[in-house]
Amino acid sequence: MHEAAARALGIELHYERFSVDPEGLAEAVREKHDAGIDGYNLTVPHKQAIMELLDEVVPGARAIGAVNTVVRSDDRYVGHNTDAPGFVRSLRDAGVEVREARVVVVGAGGAARAGVVGLSDAEATEITVLSRRPEQAEQLVRSLSEHVSASLRALPLDDAEACFSNASLLVQATSATLESNPGAAEFAASLPIESLPSEAAVVDMVYQPLRTAVLERAEARGLVTVDGLGMLLHQGAIAFEMWTGFEPPLDVMRAAL
Repeated sequence: MHEAAARALGIELHYERFSVDPEGLAEAVREKHDAGIDGYNLTVPHKQAIMELLDEVVPGARAIGAVNTVVRSDDRYVGHNTDAPGFVRSLRDAGVEVREARVVVVGAGGAARAGVVGLSDAEATEITVLSRRPEQAEQLVRSLSEHVSASLRALPLDDAEACFSNASLLVQATSATLESNPGAAEFAASLPIESLPSEAAVVDMVYQPLRTAVLERAEARGLVTVDGLGMLLHQGAIAFEMWTGFEPPLDVMRAAL
């Protein structure tokens, strides 16, 4: 999507993918910085480890505890997180109202953290984080409580039904619905989607497959659904603008995806 956007704008840009083992991250980063590249993305499992290898991490990314986008500023490399604003933009694209939303987030990993920060920045009022490991959800809430304005609470996934009945937005932020996960259907069946109000929206951050088992269940109820492709698009568009200074051609990037 980045090279398609560059071609549409007449920019000379090359976006390449590199597979880097965790133990080789520091060396790979040093090589790229020494080469003077303009920027790069990182995905799991490097989003936390990269933070100690940069010249600066902006406060928003520091609060989330993860960096997915690095931008060269003069001779310094600065870490950002475009997942949080990209997620919110994807919801707005789909017509989902975020302001004053009552949100249930399933998951307590990096994607959930970005979602919580983005939703709070967009003025969601209540965010409940559910996890099969309650201590992980509690740790997320503790670590973010000083950085967000929304009311946060953590609960075990077993307590989902009562939370779902009052939610205006459900966010599936785990890897459980990935097409490579043999337990995706079972996981989706365990969520009390039937308890969601009829006006609720359901988003799954996963984009492989686009129509996850969770979204299928929500669609069967006639609920508004949002797949993970929009978040991928918008986080990338924000990064593109950071690297190039040009407004990204969203239609071109979406078509490429």
